[in-house]
Amino acid sequence: MSENSPALYRAGRGEPVVLLHGFTGTWAHWRPVLADLAARYEVIAPTLAGHAGGPPLEVSERAVIHDAADHLEQHLDDLGVGTAHFVGNSMGGLLSLELAKRGRARSVVAFSPGGLWDPSGPEADRIAAFFTRQIKLTKATIGQAPRLVARPGARRVAFRDIMRHGELVPAADAVDLMRTSIECRVVDDVLRALRSGQAHIEGLEQITSPTRIAWAERDRILPMATHSPRARREIPDVDYVVLPRVGHVPMWDDTRLVVRTITEFVDRYVTGEPAAEHKTPAAAAS
Repeated sequence: MSENSPALYRAGRGEPVVLLHGFTGTWAHWRPVLADLAARYEVIAPTLAGHAGGPPLEVSERAVIHDAADHLEQHLDDLGVGTAHFVGNSMGGLLSLELAKRGRARSVVAFSPGGLWDPSGPEADRIAAFFTRQIKLTKATIGQAPRLVARPGARRVAFRDIMRHGELVPAADAVDLMRTSIECRVVDDVLRALRSGQAHIEGLEQITSPTRIAWAERDRILPMATHSPRARREIPDVDYVVLPRVGHVPMWDDTRLVVRTITEFVDRYVTGEPAAEHKTPAAAAS
């Protein structure tokens, strides 16, 4: 089975692995790792509801994150996906943890997941301000995007807040990342949830599936020091690793490291081998 559309990438055979992208992104954020993963598993990478190319999201009076999780669960049901291995980045990591709470996860690998900040502190407002600035700047420059990101050095500068090596993103993909970010239709809803304290996740102790948290060492959006402690403290038996020399969206920064971080953990729970017989990825375990 193979499908490739703005709404869904699906390819490969074997254990189901669901890839969930971050806020304002699409499934294309996973493009660097797709071939390696689809050679081993059935890969299901949806564009989240309310994002460019994805289905619409009806936002209720509940927190938008819960609505997004409900919609994602229904979408997986419609695709015939029951339980799966969930791999998420940022907002996708948050949703992976939320679905693990609901019993849908065989395992979870979350790269710098969102929603783990202290809701009583200033982080939510800072993150909202960051996305507000980024979206405003992207809208102002999108008409000139092909020229602006034509050179590798310019791409490195343009994406410096989300990755360390933006020069590794092909120019056409860079334009697509910019365009789809401003076509996200739930920006206002998510920013409202951030500012009202409704964008964080609770109940981490309810997670019973094997869970790896992989934090980007050079994350400028969700800095490890202030965003990772809750995951390490509250998720039962969490496997925590630090990914060296990569930024918040690490798939282009170090593709082989990201693939290895996923496959080594997922394969433990495909083969049933005890964790002690598997090596930690080439990252700094903490």
